[in-house]
Amino acid sequence: MITKEVNDWIRRVENGNYTNADIMEEFVKFSRYLTKEEMIQIKRRLANSLKC
Repeated sequence: MITKEVNDWIRRVENGNYTNADIMEEFVKFSRYLTKEEMIQIKRRLANSLKC
């Protein structure tokens, strides 16, 4: 289950509120707790936001 913190991170990435280094730094902090399915879900959500 994707937590509120991860959803907030995704929202900030979609809005462009992070630099590339900050994006990866934050992702590393919580990525070890995600399942493969959650990773795929995040990837799809970010890919869809880039297409718009």
